[in-house]
Amino acid sequence: MRTDKRLAGEMRPVEIVTDYLATAEGSVLIKVGNTQVLCAASVEDSVPPFLRNSGKGWVTAEYAMLPRATAKRTPREVTKGRPSGRTHEIQRLIGRSLRSVVDMSALGERTVFLDCDVLQADGGTRTASITGAFVALTLALGQLVKFKALKSMPVTDYVAATSVGLVGGVPMLDLCYEEDSRADVDMNVVMTGGGRFIEVQATAEHTPFDDDQMAKLIELARSGIGELVEMQKKAARI
Repeated sequence: MRTDKRLAGEMRPVEIVTDYLATAEGSVLIKVGNTQVLCAASVEDSVPPFLRNSGKGWVTAEYAMLPRATAKRTPREVTKGRPSGRTHEIQRLIGRSLRSVVDMSALGERTVFLDCDVLQADGGTRTASITGAFVALTLALGQLVKFKALKSMPVTDYVAATSVGLVGGVPMLDLCYEEDSRADVDMNVVMTGGGRFIEVQATAEHTPFDDDQMAKLIELARSGIGELVEMQKKAARI
């Protein structure tokens, strides 16, 4: 039994609130335990210079954490003049995760911006961002289909993410901050709805892990992501 009374293979309570913002083409507030991320999708009829006149679109992401998303205030990165290395890494992860399930040719020369703002952080902010941003993306693209700017949805599969880890030698699913901060192994897994891997980020913080432990962590992640995809199916408009 864990500090929040969950079993080792149990997800935290998850809630996906759609259309949270009245002003965005697609928006979601995703809650994973005490972690809350606001994901907004915006569509612009332009693409980066390297894609001009290619007929292909682009999907990109920005990630930020509010100053009091954590127990101690974190200064806004805009005051430092540029994103931190961690923020840059997470933005790239969200962007490439979403691009992996979008047909860029079918999207046409448009860019979908996914803004993921962490309102409250208790572990798993990057995985919650990916899971919520996918739904926000489908809501925005659904608007383009509705108004006949697109013939059909250019989304090829679902995508969701979760964290797993070894805490005190025990494989656990969906780590909260307290568990993540003392984990022997920390892993983030991004997968499609069809069960294919997009990204696996695994780090032995203290003790190296073996093939058997790796397999158990992947099995847990697959189970958790399966649950998340089922929730996405109820919220997304595909």
